[in-house]
Amino acid sequence: MRQIASLIICSILFLKVDAQQASLLFFGDIMGHGGQINSALQPDGSYDYSSSLKYIEATFRSADIVVGNLELTFAGPPYSGYPAFTSPDALASALKEAGVNTLITANNHSYDKGQRGMERTIDVLENNWFVRTGTFKDSIDFKANNPKIIDISGIRIALLNYTYGTNGIVVKSPNIVNHIVEKEMAEHIATAKSYNPDKIIVCIHWGDEYQLTPNARQKASADFLFNEGADIIVGSHPHVPQPMHLSYNEEGKEQLVAYSLGNFVSNQRKDYTDGGLILRIELIKEDGQTRIAKAEHQLSWVYTPIEGGKKNYYILPASVYSSNGLPPQLAEAEVAMKSYLQKAREIMKLNTNIPELSEEWPLR
Repeated sequence: MRQIASLIICSILFLKVDAQQASLLFFGDIMGHGGQINSALQPDGSYDYSSSLKYIEATFRSADIVVGNLELTFAGPPYSGYPAFTSPDALASALKEAGVNTLITANNHSYDKGQRGMERTIDVLENNWFVRTGTFKDSIDFKANNPKIIDISGIRIALLNYTYGTNGIVVKSPNIVNHIVEKEMAEHIATAKSYNPDKIIVCIHWGDEYQLTPNARQKASADFLFNEGADIIVGSHPHVPQPMHLSYNEEGKEQLVAYSLGNFVSNQRKDYTDGGLILRIELIKEDGQTRIAKAEHQLSWVYTPIEGGKKNYYILPASVYSSNGLPPQLAEAEVAMKSYLQKAREIMKLNTNIPELSEEWPLR
């Protein structure tokens, strides 16, 4: 009997609870230029963006949380591209149907259409069941969504979002757009800590447009955010890829910064602006401690063929296609896609501990 009891006790002692896991995927700027709006227009007057996302959908389906930078508004018609962006609501539904579930909204185009435009954008995101943060209708909305707390299978994430400005447009009360103000960011991170998150993530709209390396202000802001307690920083605004680094401070704490993920989709075709980065992070929680088990990236590229007399936009998983080959219907994209990859990979040589993966991430 003692022997049996001893075996039972040993079995209990050595029984290991399965580790909790969560996968996070971040992609770049969702732009809404006039050409994209025209491309989505259907013969019956409706809009449909689903075809532009069909090749990238499997990538989105590989993660629990899929986060993009919404650099436009859903202010309603008349629709317009640069400089004051407002896109059809159909873009929101297409993104959701493709697997995107989280959108950050604090950027220099948040207030392109003023108070009505920003508030309607929030309504459209709410109606499509997006997780969102960065812009808020009022203090009640701010308190409910800043930070945004996301629980993924027992792993708790605190998400914050900031912008350097709103193109000089004054944000009217009671609306709130989170700006890069150190005192406020420190207060928000302190609030985030009160929720006992496993990771604090800051998405930040910063830097100089079309520059391939971060400027001194970006680096200083990253240092500040890490010192305050941020674990992961994901940047936007330059519209081109910038390097990414996963490192450890003197206490051994993980610190991941992606300075710019570039454009996810846009009408921009100059060097480096015609594609972007997709960052995927796997978190694992064991014995109450959460760590980054893996951080990888893939490159995406926007193919813009003329079909049926109009320009179309297809976001392609370029890293995967460079390894596995393009589908036959996309064969004409090969030369231009490889040109983009060659240039973007030169930038990615500066990465630290965030390699490129040229295979499809498994569906979650």
